[in-house]
Amino acid sequence: MFNKALDKEFVRPISEEYTDIMPDPLEKAVSNFATNMSYPADIFNYLLQGNLAQAMSSGNAFILNTVFGLGGIIDVAGAQNVSPRSTDFGETMAHWGVGEGPYVELLVLGPSTQRDAVGKAVDFVIDPLGSLLNTEQSQIVRRTNAGNLMSKRMAYDATIQGLYENSADSYAQARLYYLQNRRYTLGIKPQDTADPFEELYGTE
Repeated sequence: MFNKALDKEFVRPISEEYTDIMPDPLEKAVSNFATNMSYPADIFNYLLQGNLAQAMSSGNAFILNTVFGLGGIIDVAGAQNVSPRSTDFGETMAHWGVGEGPYVELLVLGPSTQRDAVGKAVDFVIDPLGSLLNTEQSQIVRRTNAGNLMSKRMAYDATIQGLYENSADSYAQARLYYLQNRRYTLGIKPQDTADPFEELYGTE
């Protein structure tokens, strides 16, 4: 599997080196900044979902962190118990009844569904903050996003390694983990979805 080999040979070693070299406070500051820069996209998607409460929560967090948290380096909003949940265009489509479609394994990006793959593309193209930043600022955001992803990779290292090493079929197990977690995040109950793989694998 391409993604498994990529993670083993490239992503994990670099992420491990990043977290080893970076002092914990600085690593946290990078992750805080990256999270804060994602709030405008969250606001956009929550508005499309008609969820004004979450849109306001994301907006409040962005203002608090940007104004009082040195641009988001310090999570002032979190200290004030303002911690909005992230969202994306995949969730927006789910909100308006678009089916998740088949499970897919995207190169580099990893587990997804047809709906979420389209959502990722839309989120990449439609970035409310991107048009307001100059080239240098955009590069800073991209680098902090990369740092945040490396931190997350190592935060889940034990789970990922266990999946690779202790599962007879890591692809099937990754698919199961992703779909269960994604559906839970979207508030979809198991009985609300029909799994197209049930006929192939059967049920216990």
